[in-house]
Amino acid sequence: MASVPVIPDSYNHVLAELECLDPLLSALRLDSSRLKCTCIDVSKRWLALGSSGGGLNLIQKDGWKQRLFLTHKEGAISRVACCLHDEDYVAVATSQGLVVVWELNQERRGKPERIYVSSEHKGRKVTALCWDTAALRVFVGDHVGKVSAIKINTSKQGKAAATFVMFPVQIITTVDSRVVQLDYLDGRLLISSLTRTYLCDTERQKFWKIGNKERDGEFGACFFPVGKNSGNQQPLIYCARPGSRMWEVNFDGEVQSTHQFKQLLSSPPLPVVTLRQDPHYTGSSCSPQSLSFPKLLYLTEHCVVTWTERGIYIFLPQSVQVLLWSEVKDIQDIAVHKSELFCLHTNGKVVHLSLLLVDRCIERLMRRGFWTLAARVSCLFQNSVISCRARKNLPLDKLEHLKSQLDASTQQDLTVQLEELISKLEPLDSACSSRRSSISSHESFSVLDSGIYRVISRRGSQSDEDSCSLHSQTFSEDERLKEFPAHHEDEQLELENVSHASVVVEADRNETFLPFSIPLSFRSPSPLVSLQAVKESVSSFVRKTTEKIGTLHISPESRGKHEAKDDEQLSELTVNPVASPQEEKESEPQNCQLPEEDCLRDLKAATAEAIAKLQDPLVLLEPQCMRRVLQEWLVYLEEKFSSKEHSALAVKKSKTLCAEEQRAVLEENLQVAPAGRNAVDKEQSGVLEDCIEKENTDETCASKTVCENGTDWRGPPGCSFQVSPLCVIEPDVLKDLVELTTLCFELRVFSCGSGEAEESSEGSLPPAASGTLACRFMQSYFFLLDLKRVKQCIITTCATSPNVWETYIAGLKELTCHSPVALAMESEDMLKILKLLHDLGPWDDSPLLLAHAQRLYEKFGETALRPLIKFHPSILPSDIKQLCRNDPAHFLAYLDSLVKSKPEDKRPFLLRSLLQPESVRLDWLCLAVSHDAPQRANTVDEEGNPRPRSHLFTWGYSQLILLLIKLPADFVMKEKMADICKSHGFWPGYLFLCLELDRRREAFTNIVHLDDLSLLNGEDGSIPETIEEWKFLLHLAQNHSPAFHHQGPQNGNAVSNGGPSCPDCITVENVALLLAKAIGPNHALPLLQECGLTLELSERFTGVCEILRIAEKRQRALIQSMLERCDRFLWSQQA
Repeated sequence: MASVPVIPDSYNHVLAELECLDPLLSALRLDSSRLKCTCIDVSKRWLALGSSGGGLNLIQKDGWKQRLFLTHKEGAISRVACCLHDEDYVAVATSQGLVVVWELNQERRGKPERIYVSSEHKGRKVTALCWDTAALRVFVGDHVGKVSAIKINTSKQGKAAATFVMFPVQIITTVDSRVVQLDYLDGRLLISSLTRTYLCDTERQKFWKIGNKERDGEFGACFFPVGKNSGNQQPLIYCARPGSRMWEVNFDGEVQSTHQFKQLLSSPPLPVVTLRQDPHYTGSSCSPQSLSFPKLLYLTEHCVVTWTERGIYIFLPQSVQVLLWSEVKDIQDIAVHKSELFCLHTNGKVVHLSLLLVDRCIERLMRRGFWTLAARVSCLFQNSVISCRARKNLPLDKLEHLKSQLDASTQQDLTVQLEELISKLEPLDSACSSRRSSISSHESFSVLDSGIYRVISRRGSQSDEDSCSLHSQTFSEDERLKEFPAHHEDEQLELENVSHASVVVEADRNETFLPFSIPLSFRSPSPLVSLQAVKESVSSFVRKTTEKIGTLHISPESRGKHEAKDDEQLSELTVNPVASPQEEKESEPQNCQLPEEDCLRDLKAATAEAIAKLQDPLVLLEPQCMRRVLQEWLVYLEEKFSSKEHSALAVKKSKTLCAEEQRAVLEENLQVAPAGRNAVDKEQSGVLEDCIEKENTDETCASKTVCENGTDWRGPPGCSFQVSPLCVIEPDVLKDLVELTTLCFELRVFSCGSGEAEESSEGSLPPAASGTLACRFMQSYFFLLDLKRVKQCIITTCATSPNVWETYIAGLKELTCHSPVALAMESEDMLKILKLLHDLGPWDDSPLLLAHAQRLYEKFGETALRPLIKFHPSILPSDIKQLCRNDPAHFLAYLDSLVKSKPEDKRPFLLRSLLQPESVRLDWLCLAVSHDAPQRANTVDEEGNPRPRSHLFTWGYSQLILLLIKLPADFVMKEKMADICKSHGFWPGYLFLCLELDRRREAFTNIVHLDDLSLLNGEDGSIPETIEEWKFLLHLAQNHSPAFHHQGPQNGNAVSNGGPSCPDCITVENVALLLAKAIGPNHALPLLQECGLTLELSERFTGVCEILRIAEKRQRALIQSMLERCDRFLWSQQA
């Protein structure tokens, strides 16, 4: 066997990729050629990823669960910076040079909002962003050397803060070349440009140049905070220099020494520990590296990290040492937090690395079950493993356990290397070695210091399978989540529970690191298996251990006590999953249902298999594959919870006390359900809508069955819903069932299929058949549906099937039939019922409130809708539109009342938040202009032109119409709204849209037809802006029929003189007076002569022009007098 190079004992740290972020980028759609990640930053809580499409993704690092998406129309995201001391703020720079500061409002659970947009660097490329370490202030640097500071004033600081800050943007300085890096610490700003590094005291506004020698190129600089045990020592500064050198600078900007790393970088690179490839170490030295470090980043308490095109370099600058360097190609940027490195590559790929001690790295690999990789790292770093410190964390029994997991037939070389390592740690004649040689091939054990025998199961033995569930039980999800950020606190976790448990099968390398991928919404969040399996594995483990080791005796009495205790704990844990702890204690003595393990075993296995398949991104992003997986799973669901099989049992159990308690608990749980899943639900619903649009081809045969047999179905009144489970279901299993059942509804997988006919069908379901199947599906599995997601799905995809909404409401009514509101509906008046609803709150976004709203509307009609505005946003306008879809006027009344309930300045923001999707705006606009509106014959003539003064008619929903029109929209949307306004004769909105669409001539034509001079002269009017527009308006007024004027005689074919009888009509003289006021009488007369209209002007026009000349002359004289006084005053001050 060839000898493998061993890494020297001087290297005891390694970079490890313990989790792959490729599934995260794929879920965020940042792995395509059209859209990719452009910048990165990280904080304790957030991972911020900017995209080329102008979106900013904020992912919560704790399990990668929560995601915020901030959009920017100002271009691609070029830089992003998270505020480290207040993680509710993030700054973003766009490709247009704008800097946007966001307040995330996470503490108040509000929506993120822009609190400031700086255009100080507009048109330039922002190259650096940096936050103040104490105040809410952002420093910005661009490619021409300009550095500014943005002072943020927020609602957290109170109203007084904004009073004293007149200029939120302050220009710090302008350096001689492009800003490469900014850093800030304790009132000092560090600016690194292409030629120099500058130190700025932002409080006293003093500047220092660091060093005397210039440089040419990208060189970074950073502050180096001293450790906690360094007393009053000031922080240091490190500045990159050419030739792999660094300046060490004190806090006053004085260079103390120059550190040379060129010769130290001649050592071979250390491998990066990753599952993508086996670690490889050459052992041969390379030539000294003369490098330029583009940025310097402070890492942990003693390290500085930088990178080049070749790799990543981590230095100990105070002791002038290279901690390590590893080859990682094509790095664009790196963001660090403590010992974590997030590397952005030039192709948009993001890699998460952790700087770990070697023993900690091996320990974590073993904890995750990556035995082969852990063994290879142990052999490469065996000098570090042998050290005293490493042996505390990697004792002999753990290495023995690691060796026992290797396959001796296929990994013989690795096993031999690991045995050589173990032999260096232990004398050959030790008692432990003799015990290892005498033990069976399936199991081995070692003796702890306390004298207890530790049993170690070898790979492939029968006890492995029995103990896997025990390992999953002891290794909780909280511990998994704590592993992800490789902090020092996590490194203190002990591995005792893993040693006593047994093997976790090594993950297949082809599965793209699934244990570390982003938790999808339908993935089970916990690795716990069923509690019954845990009980069986524990019993089997104890039994086999007793047989193998004669020295470990357990008396029958004590064993019986332990088993009884386990049974008691199992019965306590299988109560209703949605009940509160207090309700568990109350219902425990009278719990009359036991887990039907035998009945649900097949369903659990099928559920676990379906979830495993859906974790594959290739299946997740392919609708037809998802439907096929769900159809296979639906077979098992129908077998266990089919309405035909369990209808009699459901009726019987619905009368029992336990079922009633479950229904009440379910209602309470839905009523106070948190909104934490909304972001994931919205993200998944977007994928599902695409799936539904792409795939509707797998249920034709089922539709035939419905068409033949569905004529007897009478809709909601005759339905009996299954609103509670027929047996007690464990919380984790119930959660998985709810996710998959809801996913079936969203993808319209309502039946498990009818054999080959369905698979070969290429048609899609007719709407009527699809609606019927959806109704029956809800009726059978109502207790397994996520009611919030189902409601959203019905509103967006089942608009043509009203019976689906009716069935959904009927199910909600069935679920709430015994609530106090339902009982009070028969006897109380509306005000008392509304007060009761308010007292039962807060409702958040519980769908159960819809059932009560439906009952109110059925009993009291339109009068019940207006008071429901105080339940917004628990009840949305889209819900009300569904409730009163047979009478749209009632919906308009509710919407108008909801908008008017807000202050005028907040109404546009409210209305914009309700327009989801954007197409809803056209529907609401059509409703508003067609209800409580004047007759079309009174506003539009036979030729389609406006009737005179028809814009003065009263419209019942004019405020709502104008709000809808004035909200920001794209060009196509504005054109459609303009067509709607013109067809119904709503001329104020049509004129506004014409001006927005730059159709000014069309606007002037309609103003002349409306014959109202105030439209040209009022506050909201439009004055012609060019000479051509004035000529066009004068010709329109000349050709305008005098019959349109409401007063005044007609002078043959002459144009009306615009006298006192029609002062507000569109006439030549009135338009000429407007022209004279706008450009002056001296310029207006030549233009009127050019148009040939001077003969048609009266003496009134001449008199007004003379008055205008006198006023203009006096105004010029007054201005001249003021300027002379100012001039004399300034000269007197100089004297």
